[in-house]
Amino acid sequence: MSQIQAPVSKGHVIQDPPLAKYLFSDRRSSVIWLVLRVWLGIQWVEASLHKISDPKWVSTGEALKGFWMGAVKIPETGKPPIAFDWYRDVLNFMLQNNWANFMGKLVAYGELLIGIGMIVGAFVGVAAFFGAFMNWNFIMAGAASTNGFMLVIAVLLIMAWKVSGYLGADFFLLRWIGVPWKADDASSNANVNSSQAKPKLT
Repeated sequence: MSQIQAPVSKGHVIQDPPLAKYLFSDRRSSVIWLVLRVWLGIQWVEASLHKISDPKWVSTGEALKGFWMGAVKIPETGKPPIAFDWYRDVLNFMLQNNWANFMGKLVAYGELLIGIGMIVGAFVGVAAFFGAFMNWNFIMAGAASTNGFMLVIAVLLIMAWKVSGYLGADFFLLRWIGVPWKADDASSNANVNSSQAKPKLT
């Protein structure tokens, strides 16, 4: 039985729904992302300050080592904190090679940098990516807490990277690296092949 396929023409793209265009490409939605990224940034800064002021995180790494040791334990009854054996193997590898010392510093100061990036709106998409990666690791290690909620917001900020920092440092930074905010120019677009044209924001 043959399968029905949607016709595809070279140079034609599937248009995003209006809501998606508004949220992820329209400068007017930057107010929404401002609120979310500042809130998320504050959470990261607060989490980092607790760690930076604790020698067990930034000097000896004992705090992170203790977290890892608790995560890799397999209880006699009930479910272990880690659901995937391969992730337990990763943590065991880092424990055996004494990675907790420098990883403790990396986590503590990494959280601070992520938080600052979110608050000032500097490379929000990049900051959100690393924040989401940290949230994912905490969840994989069995520490749910608010990580799931923070992960969802971070993913949305990644999707909205073009406008999430518009009311922030990205207004200048993205222009500097060549991602300007400007209206579509119908006359110039008519002479540019759609496959070569760069995405522009409304």
